[in-house]
Amino acid sequence: MNLEPILEGLSLEAPAAVDVLCRGLRREVERTGFDRVILGLSGGLDSALVAHLAVRAFGADRVIAVAMPHRTSNPDSLGHARLVAGQLSIEFRVEDISPQVDPYFAAHPDIDAPRRGNKMARERMTILYDLSMAEMAMVLGTSNKTELLLGYSTIFGDSASAVNPIGDLYKTQVRQISSHLGVAREILDKAPSADLWEGQTDEEELGFTYEKVDAFLGLLVDRRQRIAHLLDRGFEPEFVERVRGLIRRS
Repeated sequence: MNLEPILEGLSLEAPAAVDVLCRGLRREVERTGFDRVILGLSGGLDSALVAHLAVRAFGADRVIAVAMPHRTSNPDSLGHARLVAGQLSIEFRVEDISPQVDPYFAAHPDIDAPRRGNKMARERMTILYDLSMAEMAMVLGTSNKTELLLGYSTIFGDSASAVNPIGDLYKTQVRQISSHLGVAREILDKAPSADLWEGQTDEEELGFTYEKVDAFLGLLVDRRQRIAHLLDRGFEPEFVERVRGLIRRS
């Protein structure tokens, strides 16, 4: 099926969208009395966009970025996080989570990859909130609307931020705004991945592309079209039930 006409309906006026996102971010942070913000910088597209928005909203000197790799993490992730921080001239810290989580994994040798990923995500958020108190910096979230609708995030982990500036952006919109703001090509071009295990990619794990599911979600959630109409437009019954099941579970 041709997704382009549907995806065009999700396209944003990028300069206006950036202005709205930055104004909203400033309002939500400053009304609480916070002067700085802190975020986990993973080396992926979502956190790179949040870093860019934060710098536009507050200035580089008020943004702290923290990379929190595990010993099994892809080294490219840390390298790309450094690249973003360097481009934006923001404070950058590295906190290795291996010493915290490895003893738990050793005590539970039957733990599978999803559980490992959830444990690491929650450990990372505890670090951000500890540093938030130390630095008086509000924790920014980095989860997009697609992930939140599908439950592709961790409760009390990456979904536990104080304010999430990209929570209303589908993944394809994140890509559009990131391109507009000049996020590094190395990050724009790589396959989206939570870096939970070697070779892991989001789309392979989910079983469909972000373009396809965003087109579906835009019609289902934003335009509130009926399932029968979506099936008539060419979305396969198996895909429809798979996505609806993820939404219900979330």
